[in-house]
Order: sequence, then C-alpha cells, then structure tokens
Amino acid sequence: MKITGYISNLRENILIAREQGKAIVLIPTMGFLHYGHLAMVEDARKDDEDREKVYIIMSIFVNPLQFGKNEDFDRYPRNLVRDSTLAQEAGVDMLFVPSAKEMYPNGQSLTTINVTQISEILCGSKRPGHFKGVATVVSKLFNIVLPDLAYFGQKDYQQFVVISQVVKDLNIPVQLIAFPTVREHDGLAMSSRNSYLSSEERQQAPILYSSLQEGAVLIAENETNADVIKTKIIDRISKESKGKIEYVEVRNAHNLEQIEKIEGAVVISLAVQFGSTRLIDNIILEV
Repeated sequence: MKITGYISNLRENILIAREQGKAIVLIPTMGFLHYGHLAMVEDARKDDEDREKVYIIMSIFVNPLQFGKNEDFDRYPRNLVRDSTLAQEAGVDMLFVPSAKEMYPNGQSLTTINVTQISEILCGSKRPGHFKGVATVVSKLFNIVLPDLAYFGQKDYQQFVVISQVVKDLNIPVQLIAFPTVREHDGLAMSSRNSYLSSEERQQAPILYSSLQEGAVLIAENETNADVIKTKIIDRISKESKGKIEYVEVRNAHNLEQIEKIEGAVVISLAVQFGSTRLIDNIILEV
C-alpha cells in the first residue's frame, strides 16, 4: 500500500492504475477506522484477490468545513499509524492523507457546494453548514480522483442522499454505493465517535437500533401512521436511556420528504445525544 498526502502524487498513481485497465474505487473517511470502513474495502476487493481489476483509494481527511462552531473538530479521534495498518491489511492500494493546506491552499474554499432543502432538515437543521462542507469536500475528492465507484456508509444516510443529489445535479460520472451499516454485537452502529462514550452511555446506546427495529416490526404488522412509529421510538428511548433525543423522523427514503402514511421506501432516522456524544442511526424499509 502506498501513502501520500499530495494530490499530484495521487493522480500519478491513479493514471498508472487506469493504464492497467483497473477500475478506480474511492472510499472517503475521516479516519479512526473501524470495521465498517474496512468492510467497504473488503466488498470492493471481492473477486479481485490478485488486484488486477480494481484500484482502491481510501482518503483520510478530517474536513474542517463540515464542523461548526463548538463542534468536535479539535478532539475528533485521529491515529494515522493505526489507520495505515488497518487499511493495508484490508486491501487498500493507496491511502490519501492530505493536510488542510493541501485541500484548501488559501485556508478556505471560496467555492462551495450547497444542496438546498435536503441539507437543511434532520441533522442539517442542528448543524448549519455541515452538509455544505460535506458536499464541497466530496466534490473535490471526486474531481481529484475521478473514481468509477465511491462507497459511503448507510449510517450517514442523509449524507448519502445529499451526495447523490450533487452527483445527479452536476452530472458527475461516478457510481455511488450505500454500504449497509455495520454494527457491534449489540446492534450499536459502528462509529468513530463511539470512542467518546462513557461505559454507562455505551451500555445504553444500543437502545437506538433496538427502538428502530421495534418501529420496523410495527410497520411489518401493518402500522402505516408515521406519527405512531415516531411516538413509540421516542417513548422507548426516553424510558430506557438518559439520551437526549434530537429528532426521530419517518421520511421518504428517496428524497427525505416528510410523510404521514408509511408506504413505498421509507427511512426511519434518529439523532440522540449521550452526554457530549451525538449518535445517529437509521433503518430503511420497503413497504
């Protein structure tokens, strides 16, 4: 595995891979890797153990544009030595670890990508500017790498919908893959921020997925009222944890529009604060 922090060197290696007829795969991350990240590498590498078909690039960049004031940019977990070892063992071909100066030479980006409407709801309503930062840095990565495929975790589902809209609106020739959420043994969605949780908070956090599953069971039993599902989930989280609920929503899975009646593809999503740690999760259903 090669490691570089420079766009020019990354592009040189991509050119060689393309000349060898390999598909270029991008897996953008902010580092502090967990098995959810590595599972995406394994999926991209399947049926290509000899490394003749795909060239996998993983980026590690804690993007300052997507962190708001008083958010956890400075304390976001970082461990490049650990991450490099894990990425190499998983089968990454090249690790791209740019500095903020490499990505934003002038200390900022005068050009930004803003996706209206779907960036302003759910997580976006509490984190103004967050998805503008996400859309901007991902667009930069797409232009730098020019990938054939790009992987994103389903846990950050609103992010995936936002990036999908960017790709559609700007005619970016990349295939996006929403990789299913990878979970701990007790159902908690794997996340770099799980490392912030106290032992008590970690014990309570699995209630998020458990409550989502309860909502899915109700829908399977023909409950079609979105408010009933939301109320059940809110009640259970409130009774069985000290988590502070930011939102619980049932929405159209394609465009995140609010719905009253559950039908078609829907996403039940939530955000809950445990102490200083904000956790998100979701479940997607086809009714």
